[in-house]
Amino acid sequence: MKTYRLVFVVVFLFLIAGFADAQSGGAIRGSVSLKSNGTGLHKAAVRIVQLGRVTDTREDGTYELTDVPPGVYDVIVTMPAMDGASQSVTVQSGASATADFALALASVRSEVTVTASGREQLTLDAFQTVTSLDALELAQNPATSLGEALDGQPGVAKRSSGPGSSRPVVRGFDGDRILVLQDGAPAGGLGFQSGDHAEPVNTSTLERVEVLKGPATLLYGSNAIGGVVNAVSAETNIHEHPHEGLRGFASGFGGSNNDEAGGSASFDLGTGKWRIFGNGGAQRAGAYHSAEGEVANTQTRVANGQFGVGRDMERGFFSVAGGYDDGLYGVAGSNSEIDFRRYNARLVGGIKNLGGGISAFRAVATYTDWQHSEIEDQAIATTLQNKQWSWRGVFEQERGSRWSGSFGFSGIARHYEASGEETLAPPTDQNSFAAFILEEIQTEHARFQLGGRLEHSRYSPDTGIDRQFTGLSAGAGIHVGLWNDGAFVANFTTSYRAPALEELYNNGPHPGNRAFEIGNENLTRERSNGIDLSLRHQNSHVRAEANFFYYDIGDFVFLDATGGVQDDLNVYNYAQANSRFVGTEAVLDVALHPSLWLNLGMDAVDAKIKATDMPLPRIPPLRGRAGFEFRRNGLSVRPEVQLAQDQDKLSTFETRTPGYAVFNLKASYSIVRQHAIHMISANFFNMGDRLYRNHVSFVKDVAPEIGRGVSFGYSVRFF
Repeated sequence: MKTYRLVFVVVFLFLIAGFADAQSGGAIRGSVSLKSNGTGLHKAAVRIVQLGRVTDTREDGTYELTDVPPGVYDVIVTMPAMDGASQSVTVQSGASATADFALALASVRSEVTVTASGREQLTLDAFQTVTSLDALELAQNPATSLGEALDGQPGVAKRSSGPGSSRPVVRGFDGDRILVLQDGAPAGGLGFQSGDHAEPVNTSTLERVEVLKGPATLLYGSNAIGGVVNAVSAETNIHEHPHEGLRGFASGFGGSNNDEAGGSASFDLGTGKWRIFGNGGAQRAGAYHSAEGEVANTQTRVANGQFGVGRDMERGFFSVAGGYDDGLYGVAGSNSEIDFRRYNARLVGGIKNLGGGISAFRAVATYTDWQHSEIEDQAIATTLQNKQWSWRGVFEQERGSRWSGSFGFSGIARHYEASGEETLAPPTDQNSFAAFILEEIQTEHARFQLGGRLEHSRYSPDTGIDRQFTGLSAGAGIHVGLWNDGAFVANFTTSYRAPALEELYNNGPHPGNRAFEIGNENLTRERSNGIDLSLRHQNSHVRAEANFFYYDIGDFVFLDATGGVQDDLNVYNYAQANSRFVGTEAVLDVALHPSLWLNLGMDAVDAKIKATDMPLPRIPPLRGRAGFEFRRNGLSVRPEVQLAQDQDKLSTFETRTPGYAVFNLKASYSIVRQHAIHMISANFFNMGDRLYRNHVSFVKDVAPEIGRGVSFGYSVRFF
């Protein structure tokens, strides 16, 4: 473990010191204005997608990107609450190209992702299917956990034992198969391990959340076999660049039903080449009420803070930051509470124009110290600790006329330890190291992507058998532009996953998963072969997307019911069998009138063990949504109905969940100024006070979902 750290630091410092001369080229200049009155927009983000370069507009809305190599580039402009825009720009040697943009408040925004390829691009252009929510969208739905914030997005459900522990489930995948990142690095918590464990992410302090659906093992490793959720902070910009002055946000919210209240704030102060940045927030909520009355022990409180300093230069950047998270939440259906805290430190750096075929290098190293205590009858029953180093370095290749790509390395060194009543696994060291490559080929009519990742993992428990796993993941994709603003995308991926620590070594009662778990030290790796198909269209009047996926997973690890009972819990063995996941998602947002939009969506997934035809547990039912949005100037009113079919495809010991229809109404008013965007919002949820249950919840039989209520919020982003 120490050798890995030393090698990373030496390489990191060597590259930071080895700056090369900048290449000469042309320039891209222009302006970004507000469509309604032509006012220049200050600090809109202008990006050259292929080069990963970004700059902010000046006070008058103008911008300039210099030393751009000759070529054809996609230039995109984004700004919170605005519709975004893109243009194809041709740059000639020694010449200047012009690209002007006019933005407006809009229902359909040009969503941006960095998670799909490691560089910022429009979700329309990504090879994998991505859902991206920005800060203002998150502010309209205040949530005490990541799963609560994302529930209901296409292909995303929530697993929980109460609001404080809610975690995203993507296309039916949960636990160690969904990787949660914070600014591109593992968050370091234990939310994947148990149904009552939380993820240390406060959504009120984020710039955006990106959900990458389907296998993401090529870039992010074997525990991203089902997808990735990346929480992007406002201050930790993915493409760091110098800026002058102060920018940030402030928000506050409160609501009925569970008496929720909270607030957050962020700042990023640039002076010369230096930046000082930070954020913080706190929120609390009491026990919520369903249509049947109060659901006991569902209260939550969380608080977090982060502070850092960085230096942004023409040729590179670095930043160092530290933060903490602290929280306490109840576990529904029990007398247990979980008290957690996390300390983390982060070092980020990068260089541009390295030469030798390499355009840039970016590296990040993080350290996380996570601890949570499970409290029963006001006494600590179990304590879990997870101390984790992670590091990642990526080399961006110079873009040729047809080729572009990146390659890199990553690793994790982790020590896990538990004490008390639920000491299910022995103290264990986990180490992994990987090398990966992702290449893209551009032709006249299509783009092709090829990639591979070789990963080695080792578990070293204090007692038990050491296990080592080495596996290769690979993938190929095609992205074809069928018409203006439309594309067809197809991917094939063969993905490897090593068994998780708890699958190998757990042995004992695990109330958080409602099971007595018996691990298997002889488990082998999983191998998933899958296809993803996507048809997309997006412009200022229509956003449409239809996705289909099929994954065949060999030696799938699952909890197999034995029929026995111990400590009042059903006994399960960790076993392996071949499985398959098949499903679809569809979204249609269409303008019926300049001020009236129709919003439709649905998703479905079916998952089972192939040999026995037995459904896998906690798979979301067929779901749909239908609504309208009335928008005029800054006012938005959105009535919506959320639908779910009854789930009667049940695993052993599961109970059927009835279908439901829930009516909601969201409204907001946005005020856009040259240096600020203000938004006042209201969210009326479950207006009919419907009694309904979430099939993915571990406590659905004792804890229905929240009843009628309303929340109000105010947020301002200044720049």
